[in-house]
Amino acid sequence: MMFFANAGIPMIALTLPPMVLLIIPVILIEFWVARKRIVCETNRRKLVSLTVANLLSTFIGWPIAWILCTIASLLVTSGGEAYGLESPFGIFMSVVVQAPWLVPYEEDLIWMIPVAMVVLMIPFFFVSVFSERWILYFFLKNETRQNIRSLTFRANLWSYAFLIIALITAFLSSSTLG
Repeated sequence: MMFFANAGIPMIALTLPPMVLLIIPVILIEFWVARKRIVCETNRRKLVSLTVANLLSTFIGWPIAWILCTIASLLVTSGGEAYGLESPFGIFMSVVVQAPWLVPYEEDLIWMIPVAMVVLMIPFFFVSVFSERWILYFFLKNETRQNIRSLTFRANLWSYAFLIIALITAFLSSSTLG
């Protein structure tokens, strides 16, 4: 089997490990949001439900979202064509459209990777909201669907804001150290 250094960077390999490390704070943030929104369930039931929902959306939802984004990117870019970083169009195509699988412009990866991570947070957010909603429908049968819809959207707004702040903080601290 042969590997090529210029084959690109599958961003799932760079996004999933930090999300696994941050899963506990994410669950706690979403539990904090749910504490008053879900009134007819026990705190233990809320915490277990949110934990299962977040674990499934992280380990199943994110990879599925990444695969779909990668396929869409390959279709839009004619199989992953390199656009270069010399123009605004090239930057947009190389970092935003190709965010799931970056073309390895080695000297620019220091900024491309965090930007691609933030770009990928958008589809990951919607997959999290959608998948967690369906899981909570199952676990929190006494809650209205409207209440669960509102909860999953608000809770994920808070947790994704935390994730983006954590990402930016990590990027800034690593760029000042290195």
